[in-house]
Amino acid sequence: MTKLRLLLLTLLAIPASALSAPAANWLNQIVLSPIGGYVLGNPAAPTKLVEYVSYTCSHCAHFVGEASEPLRANYVKGGKMSVEVRNAVRDRYDLTAALLARCGGPKRFFGNHEALFANQDAWMEKLMAYEKDATKPTEQKAALRDIGQKTGLYALMAKRGYKPAQLDACINDPASMKQILAMTDEAWNKVQITGTPAFTVNGTLVHGSDWTRLQAALP
Repeated sequence: MTKLRLLLLTLLAIPASALSAPAANWLNQIVLSPIGGYVLGNPAAPTKLVEYVSYTCSHCAHFVGEASEPLRANYVKGGKMSVEVRNAVRDRYDLTAALLARCGGPKRFFGNHEALFANQDAWMEKLMAYEKDATKPTEQKAALRDIGQKTGLYALMAKRGYKPAQLDACINDPASMKQILAMTDEAWNKVQITGTPAFTVNGTLVHGSDWTRLQAALP
């Protein structure tokens, strides 16, 4: 039997569905974890990466800009790793951004998350000017709305299709607030991270806060 004939017989023995089935793509799978983080990828992936981030952290912005694409393309897409983003809030500005990132739920989260970091320099500049304003509201929800409106965060989210009333509702959402504060407590007091960004791989804290060191810790 010739090699060509043997190859043809082998191909004929393979179900047509197996030949035409595309490789699994887990990039569209996004779910909420029990603590409130957003998980991208295969829930049953053998490697589970958790990122603890602060939206006012410049190192976090650098990491997200550098690592998001290779993580998705080389680890998440094929199903061998999931990535969960959790909050490690440092201040009220960070809390405002964290609440806005959650607007729209799982399908909108990662786009909001990356847009906040990609535009961090612009809204942080306005934030520094806002910090000098002596006439800020004192009530928490009013203060967070004021931050969103006057530091460019609402304007950034408007470019992503959100209306002011939607953003106000996200700021006022008690469930989101509870989840963000729970993740923050876990990060600083239970996992005992020392700064942001911080990472755990399958529950083990990674020493180092940059893409190079994280990549070295990935299987």
